[in-house]
Amino acid sequence: MEPSDLRELLEQVKAGGMGVAEALAKLEAPAMADLGFANVDLHRRQRCGFPEVLYCEGKTCEWVEAVVRQLVDAGQNCLATRVNDEQSVALTQCFPRGVQDRVARTFWLPVESMAESTAAKPQAGRVVIITAGTSDLPVAREALVTAQALGAEAHLLADVGVAGIHRLLRHREEFSGAEAIIVVAGMDGALPSVVGGLVDCPVVAVPTSVGYGAAFGGLAPLLTMLNSCAANVVVVNIDSGFKAGYVAAMIARRRVVHATS
Repeated sequence: MEPSDLRELLEQVKAGGMGVAEALAKLEAPAMADLGFANVDLHRRQRCGFPEVLYCEGKTCEWVEAVVRQLVDAGQNCLATRVNDEQSVALTQCFPRGVQDRVARTFWLPVESMAESTAAKPQAGRVVIITAGTSDLPVAREALVTAQALGAEAHLLADVGVAGIHRLLRHREEFSGAEAIIVVAGMDGALPSVVGGLVDCPVVAVPTSVGYGAAFGGLAPLLTMLNSCAANVVVVNIDSGFKAGYVAAMIARRRVVHATS
């Protein structure tokens, strides 16, 4: 349990809002929940700062529902990625308060409402997500939802690729002040290098599987990004919007903490 959580727990006991027995039960909460088909890590938040994220591909609706319910019952926020249409319907029925983005294929269920969460906690840094084309939006929106779930102020600029570089440059003021930038691109994958040469923050490049035959399902933009001559560009896996959003939000949080300390 994090110090802030422990303080809140003790304050509730002190104020009479929670009994000693209930507080002890929370303190003795298990580190893992064995569901037979999954071992849900209930201490991920304490170790890594954010609860376990549910990757839904290959899982039945029943499995997905059970893991989400386990996280919710443990008082933890739940983010699920790669949610298919059938799983989306099941999650809506079981957890109507959850927020879904069908372009990103994500499901987000915070312990408190989104409004309460935003009002209670200052946003941890600014992340800007930039896409080369509209076809990159599913991956970009996955990054957007993930960064927001981790507490970052995240903003999306879509369809500003190198084929019309003026589209990017007119937004320079919007992204130059970010703590971290995510650039999502398929085809030739050139956009991250361009953005990297314009800013003084880390640029997380995400190759997508968008493109014709010689793009090789994202391999061509991946190699381009790995060979970027911009020193501030790092690369995640093909179509890995989640990983980009997670890492960028962590970078943004650290930069804000160090700037204010």
